[in-house]
Amino acid sequence: MTLLGSPTGWYLPEAAHPYYVLAPHFDIDFAAPAGPNPPLDPASVENFKDDESVGFLQDDAVKARFAAAKVIGPKTVDVGEYAAIFYVGGHGPVIDLASHEGNIAVANEFYRAGKTVAAVCHGPAALVGVTGADGKSIFDGKAATSFTNDEEVTMNKVKDIPFLVEDRLNELGATFVKAPEQWGVKVVTSGTLITGQNPASAKGVGEAILSALKGEIN
Repeated sequence: MTLLGSPTGWYLPEAAHPYYVLAPHFDIDFAAPAGPNPPLDPASVENFKDDESVGFLQDDAVKARFAAAKVIGPKTVDVGEYAAIFYVGGHGPVIDLASHEGNIAVANEFYRAGKTVAAVCHGPAALVGVTGADGKSIFDGKAATSFTNDEEVTMNKVKDIPFLVEDRLNELGATFVKAPEQWGVKVVTSGTLITGQNPASAKGVGEAILSALKGEIN
């Protein structure tokens, strides 16, 4: 997967940090549009050298889960087996998941079943096609956050992506909230929807998911 010539995909700390919050308590499966071993944004490997991010890539259990990742779609993901769905960021979700019919079908099922739906950074882009049974967007009337326009400008990626996630959430009726400063931590829970602003918010999203699912901990 490339972003105008630059490799992209899922963003390392946004997977690693929530994973190590949740893995002690839940069985976790991975899914992606093409199934096993979805592409990793190499810049995230270069930029994040914390113990959890480095360890995530070396973790045999994680490697096995990536190798067995499901193709995301209603025929391959049985929503009844899961308590929640979580979308990692990186520019990948803006490029493929936002319009992926299988993803939208699965996320719709989670949302309409009243299950926790969570995303961090660019991950909310995967939810822009999701609606309730009433046809209203998952973001309509809810507080939510994502990677901000200002952060995208700072990264010099505005021209490279099909839409700005903050703008799209506002268009869909969200009350967009963000940290006072770029790269600050912001996690927002609104009903069954949990969103985080950026990589620094990923662990907090994991903790919010854990709190939401506390009645279902193994």
